[in-house]
Amino acid sequence: MQALLKFFSSLRLTVVLLALSLVLIFFGTLDQVEFGIWETQKRYFESFLVVWSYPLQAPAGTSLQWLKIPLPGGYLLGGFLLVNLLAAHATRFKLTWKKSGLFCIHLGLILLLISELLTDIVSEESQIAIDEGGKNNYSETVLENELVFIDRSQNDFDTVHTISTNLLKKGKRIAIPDSSLSVRALRYYPNSKIARAPEDSRGAPLNRTIANKGIVERMDLQVVEQAMDYSQEAINTATAYIEVFDANDTSIGIWLVSNVIDDRFPKQTIETDSESLEVALRFKRYYHPFTVELIDFTHEKYPGTDIPFNFSSEVFVNDLDQNIKQKALIYMNHPLRYGGLTFYQASFANEDKTSILQVVRNPGWLLPYISVLLMGLGMSFQFGMHFIKFSRKAKH
Repeated sequence: MQALLKFFSSLRLTVVLLALSLVLIFFGTLDQVEFGIWETQKRYFESFLVVWSYPLQAPAGTSLQWLKIPLPGGYLLGGFLLVNLLAAHATRFKLTWKKSGLFCIHLGLILLLISELLTDIVSEESQIAIDEGGKNNYSETVLENELVFIDRSQNDFDTVHTISTNLLKKGKRIAIPDSSLSVRALRYYPNSKIARAPEDSRGAPLNRTIANKGIVERMDLQVVEQAMDYSQEAINTATAYIEVFDANDTSIGIWLVSNVIDDRFPKQTIETDSESLEVALRFKRYYHPFTVELIDFTHEKYPGTDIPFNFSSEVFVNDLDQNIKQKALIYMNHPLRYGGLTFYQASFANEDKTSILQVVRNPGWLLPYISVLLMGLGMSFQFGMHFIKFSRKAKH
């Protein structure tokens, strides 16, 4: 036990972990060109192990594509750094007045590591688009998709059942809640292209989809799988063929669903003798217990240019449950915080008639501020003590 504690508290281990962190950042930066910010963060910094492959488009990429380097991921390095710091305190440090500054610095580092882990695990980011004079009670993210079944049989509300696309990728059989039906994905494409099926010389469709229900009953479509696009502004077209089964385990049809088959197309429904469910594959939504109404959007530019000088959104937050109607102005570096969410002014669209707000849920948002404050106080105290000691020696 003593040998294990000595190993984890070693300064050499600290140096090795910091060196590996630099290596991870280096290779992650290289892959950011191909995979973009979000995918690179997930692969390199939100994992325990990652394998770097020599890029095909790099010089001599065809010859060196076999080159693969396994690397410890961010979770593994961060976890070992935290253990290393705690073990060092347990074996070498004693809490004294003279070392209180060091303790503040190390405590700040510990909180910073914990806050980063909490942010990765529990934080959520999405966007909410609102037209002037309109309102919205949900935000969505284009980075994730979900399969939804909507029961509209009630006059006052809709019941929405969601299934993660991670389950669709695995082809699992999934029961639809509050229903006698179940569903299984026959094929799932993270990115694809949907177009009308070409016709032969007699006008008959070629390469028709395997679906036989829903939108394909009105038009002949084909799905062509595409490589994932990881560029910053890219939106991938997720598509799936889903087969629905009744209570007797009998197939009642195959539907083609995609996040581009949206409100512009007729609704796709699953009809049985006892129930009717609308089905769709869409961007993942986060519903909120309040609505955000856009009163006015302002977009100011530098005179004589198209460069934005300032853009802001005047909004009303209407919370019926708590009988609160709060007015706020959201602009650069001035977000709105409400209901555990932070609303930032992100962008605009529709000739300045639509405001796009970034919505962030991060329960641990205060921890980085506290950690930086602790480290600042610790460094100020430690340097201050050394400065006073040096000044006294200089006088003598």
